[in-house]
Amino acid sequence: MEVTGTLKVKFDTQKVSDRFQKREFVLTTEASTPYPQHVSFQITQDKCSILDQYNVGDELKVQFNLRGREWNGPQGIKYFNTLEAWRIEKFNNAANPVAQTQNTQQSNTQSGSFDAGSAVFTTSVDDNEDLPF
Repeated sequence: MEVTGTLKVKFDTQKVSDRFQKREFVLTTEASTPYPQHVSFQITQDKCSILDQYNVGDELKVQFNLRGREWNGPQGIKYFNTLEAWRIEKFNNAANPVAQTQNTQQSNTQSGSFDAGSAVFTTSVDDNEDLPF
């Protein structure tokens, strides 16, 4: 999946164990609407350093996988979701916003993406390439 937005916050890398580290960041989407969305992502392992080249306020395009897990605790079963980023790049739609919108809508239609006018999340057939089946 893919989303574009403005980098709001980037946190330091957390070393969870000797073999695992993660870094979280927040992207603001739908900023021009009355209800902007602040979406939290994480990157892991050697990808943690990717975020160093970007500054708060940069427009970014983030490609990510949606992960979910079940946790059975003392108060019952709970479910958690994680947005795991695997590619981050600068996004600049200021050059020609009308053409960019038309190109995005056209490419979304061709790739089978859902587009509800101003939807910021897109998907394509290629996003499933990491599935085990």
